[in-house]
Amino acid sequence: MSASQVPGPGANVAARRKELGLSQVALARRAGLSVSLLSKIEVGDRALTQGVGASLAHAMNLTLDELLGSAPERNLSDLDWTIRRFDIPGDPPEHPETLQQEVDELNQLRWNTELSKVLLRLPNVLTRATNHAHFAGQPGAWTLVADVYGVVYWLAARHRWMHLAELATMKQRVAADRADPVAAIVAARDDAGTFLNSGDFAGGLTIVDRAVVQAESTLTGRDRAYALGILHLRGLTLAGRLKDKQTTNRHIDAAWRAAAEFPEDIVEHGIHFGPENTATHVISTASDMDQHRRALDTADDLIRGGMSLPATRIGPLYMNLGRSQLALGDQDGTLESLEKAWVVAPEMAAVHPTSMELTRVLVTQHKRSNERLTKLAKRAGINL
Repeated sequence: MSASQVPGPGANVAARRKELGLSQVALARRAGLSVSLLSKIEVGDRALTQGVGASLAHAMNLTLDELLGSAPERNLSDLDWTIRRFDIPGDPPEHPETLQQEVDELNQLRWNTELSKVLLRLPNVLTRATNHAHFAGQPGAWTLVADVYGVVYWLAARHRWMHLAELATMKQRVAADRADPVAAIVAARDDAGTFLNSGDFAGGLTIVDRAVVQAESTLTGRDRAYALGILHLRGLTLAGRLKDKQTTNRHIDAAWRAAAEFPEDIVEHGIHFGPENTATHVISTASDMDQHRRALDTADDLIRGGMSLPATRIGPLYMNLGRSQLALGDQDGTLESLEKAWVVAPEMAAVHPTSMELTRVLVTQHKRSNERLTKLAKRAGINL
């Protein structure tokens, strides 16, 4: 089967290049890549990473989202309506005392990667939280609104609904300005995430650096360590996509220093931070930097020690393991990691570009029948 017949981010590269009338040599030169790497990506011998994808998208005057592809936007009318009415509050909810529990339940669905259930519940929870915040006018109420918009951003980013992700972080920042200082840092972290998902890694680093200065000057104690920690995790991811070793290591060192303040991972504003989540980010970034043996060794230590992280972190962990295993020629290991990602976080695996790309490459590389791969490909919507 040819690469162009198999869904996945890398399958779009050759088609887009030919539409523009570019040769592989011309596109590789524009993107700053080797012709060999581009050729392998197009035929399915190498996976298209987000960092390389950003370079190719820029060279072809495309958005990264156009190159990687996104899931169809559906069942969003209620959520769109709620977001539009951010500044047109309705009646306050009858039982505002249940709102924190409703947001906690929403985050539990998020951590379990139950994307469809999150989308189903979001409009009602967001409406109730926003109406209450307008009525109460208290920082705590607006913090809750900012936290719900953080869930909207997460859902949109998972599906690559980038317009919705950017709109969500705009509303999140407005709510955070009326809330507590940590909520503002979380909003900045998510704002930098929209730059990450759009391929503007340098722009995202600028957002992170500004927020770090803000956190250092306004927060103290445990709040300061948590806020700086989640910012440096975002920073090391962005710098790793740029393959900026010095900046990546600076953020990694700072993230580990912040994580040292927490014996175990904690959850604030729906976001986990601590030693385990720091390790998952280091693993992902090591893979981005082509430090694949380091990624596997770090993962071995993490998994051997036992993990308390939710599916929303463990699913991508196995996808990133698959990236490094594939780069080292371990197809069987890649397949096993993908299977684990599907078991832990099936709805995320179904829409995540890394999952789709790894499956595409495995299908194009495999020369013999494999029942496990066939089953996985069918779940991913790939016709063999």
